[in-house]
Amino acid sequence: MKNFTHDGKTVTLTAPVDILSGDVVVVGSIVGIAAYNAATGLDVDVDRVGVFTLPKTLTDVITQGAKLYYDSGTKKVTITPGTGSKPFIGIAESAAGNGVATVSVILTPTATTGPA
Repeated sequence: MKNFTHDGKTVTLTAPVDILSGDVVVVGSIVGIAAYNAATGLDVDVDRVGVFTLPKTLTDVITQGAKLYYDSGTKKVTITPGTGSKPFIGIAESAAGNGVATVSVILTPTATTGPA
């Protein structure tokens, strides 16, 4: 294909805030995981595809296959949908109950509202 640029699994974004490797990065409708540290305004490569262990809202009871959202305020994954500051991030690979601090997330590179 003449117009193919790249597979989009990793994209380069401008860091909206100081970023650490492994942080969730949200720029507009793009959500991914930082591959390395980057200061605000600098380029950072983010992975948009894969499975990552991320911090979750401690009281959420997440079932395997549940839709997950990223709360930019708390910097945690949650089952509570939202707009703007709570974009869709992916699907729970495994269950994570109340009191569990992390969840395994299958990133889903779609619009911030997530799949139907």
